[in-house]
Amino acid sequence: MVFGSMFVEQPNPMAERYRTLIGHSPVMLSFQTVTELRFGALRANWGELRRRRLERRISELTVVQPDDETMTVCARLRVDCQRIGHALADKIHNGDRWIAAAAIRLNVPLVSDDGIFNDVPGLRLLTARDVRGG
Repeated sequence: MVFGSMFVEQPNPMAERYRTLIGHSPVMLSFQTVTELRFGALRANWGELRRRRLERRISELTVVQPDDETMTVCARLRVDCQRIGHALADKIHNGDRWIAAAAIRLNVPLVSDDGIFNDVPGLRLLTARDVRGG
């Protein structure tokens, strides 16, 4: 699972470190990440060509949709985070919780530098800091 920074069009040292970290592993996006990418494009008033490029990149990857088990994982994750006082339990982080739940459900690492994912129970997190120079 990857976070949206991989989709930034400008030269981005963090995205390059992500690419190094991911290597040849298959890349999957949570439906929530796709939602956030599209929101960002619409909010920034991207033109038609730029939005088409984004959609083409999304279509090249596997988009993970929530199934019943993912919904249960997400609910359990919220309870677990509440019990330990982790901010991911807060309503404002509902989208982030879906992203984490998808990675946990699929037993794959989440690639992100968003601090909200630090110390999330059951989540394997890879960050750009895991690459030399990060």
